[in-house]
Amino acid sequence: MTTYHVVINDEEQYSLWPGDRTVPEGWRWTGFTGGREDCLAHIDEVWTDMRPLSAR
Repeated sequence: MTTYHVVINDEEQYSLWPGDRTVPEGWRWTGFTGGREDCLAHIDEVWTDMRPLSAR
C-alpha cells in the first residue's frame, strides 16, 4: 500500500502527495498521513470552503 501525505498550500488548497517524495515548494505537510482513501476522506472533512484563501 502506498502511503500519502495530505499537503496544503498558502491558498489553503489541499492535495495528496506520495509519502516517499519530498513535498514540493509552496506546499506543506498538514500532519496527516495514510492510505489514499483515508487521506481523501480527511481532506473531505477539513476542506469545507473550496475557494482559494485570496478569494474569500
